[in-house]
Amino acid sequence: MAAAAPLSSAESSADLAAAQSAALAARDEQLKLLRRQLQLKQFELDTVLGVAHDMTARDHSVDELYHMLRLTLQGQRNVVQLVLFVKEGNDFRVRLCLGCDLGTAEKLQLSTHLLEGGVTQPQAVEDLLLGPAWDPYELVLPIMRQRQVAAYVFVGGLRNDYDRQQLIPFLSSLANTLIGAVENRRLQAQRVADAAVRKEIEIAQEVQSMLFPRTLPNDRDLAIERSYVPHTEIGGDYYDVVEIDADRLLLCVADVSGKGVPASLLMSNFQAGLRTLLRQGVALATIVPELNHLLFRNSGGEKFITAFFGIYNRRTRHLQYVNAGHNDPLLLADNGTVKPLKDGTVMLGIMEELPILRVGEIAIPPHSLLLLYTDGLTEVFDEHSNEFGEEGVLEVLQRNRYLPLPKLHQELLRSINAFSAHDAQFADDVTILSCRFK
Repeated sequence: MAAAAPLSSAESSADLAAAQSAALAARDEQLKLLRRQLQLKQFELDTVLGVAHDMTARDHSVDELYHMLRLTLQGQRNVVQLVLFVKEGNDFRVRLCLGCDLGTAEKLQLSTHLLEGGVTQPQAVEDLLLGPAWDPYELVLPIMRQRQVAAYVFVGGLRNDYDRQQLIPFLSSLANTLIGAVENRRLQAQRVADAAVRKEIEIAQEVQSMLFPRTLPNDRDLAIERSYVPHTEIGGDYYDVVEIDADRLLLCVADVSGKGVPASLLMSNFQAGLRTLLRQGVALATIVPELNHLLFRNSGGEKFITAFFGIYNRRTRHLQYVNAGHNDPLLLADNGTVKPLKDGTVMLGIMEELPILRVGEIAIPPHSLLLLYTDGLTEVFDEHSNEFGEEGVLEVLQRNRYLPLPKLHQELLRSINAFSAHDAQFADDVTILSCRFK
């Protein structure tokens, strides 16, 4: 076989030049591709930074933030089909969609695995077996906040793997920026709302503190002591002691339904009405119906007050009283006998006219002890659901009735603390008003 003729010098030079030219062309094409990728990356970075700046430059509403993201995504040629699910509370809500209307997007059902935050890395939608409704979507991107899934971005219409790889970090960055801005707005709104609530509470506490008497009588005829332990920052209990004239004084304990600012305001109306009627010199038989009418007019029968009113006459040693659906005050005589004060009427404010009203009257023996209280003192339960009740109060009273009144109150509170299965976390306010007649 004849040997191949050796290449001439001219042919070798031509082949080398062609190879070099092809290499240069390939390099130029690679440089162009890298330049395009760099430009795309720069564009994406500028877009994310621009969106982040726009979202934080002004106090946009949450809806405005989502609208800004929509406008940004609509300008991206690679984003064809997209739906954004955002976790709000314990559920995920559709907040943004492209390529379909909102009604269609809201019909998409997330699986239990997704709802529980089980997808924490980008994943193909077809692997999740979500059903035919999800066919337009190819990829799910979880958006993580503090190691928890805060949102899912579902995208579809991706033309090639290059689009897929480019979109994952871009969309993740945009969505993260948005979710962070939304969280900041909600936190800011919550701080404003909390500040308003705190201010309301401060005002209500100030109003409530003004309702209570500054000083209590302690003279040759009687000594009075009170204790008040609110269950919440603004309690619903009320007590009052009013010197009507040289001989008579009013003792009152009341409990308004509900708690917080509305209860405090209703109680302030109650006290204003009570003191106005006392200044007018009217009797209990008139005071109680008038207060009932006032409360019904103010609350429309939706709230009520239980109350005990007692007017003690130092000169005659008689106590006139009305128990309006309240816990029976206990009158403990020096010989140990106990008299619950029951006469009265129903709770106030639930009906325009009281169906019955009976004014009780009782002579007060020397050295008697009168205990007024709200149901927070009796409605305390142990671990077996046994109630402390009136029996528990009576037991403490009879065992300690000669203690100084402040120490007697301490013993009552200590006893319900020890009895309670909830470590002194009572279900209601506790108010105690005691009077020792000399």
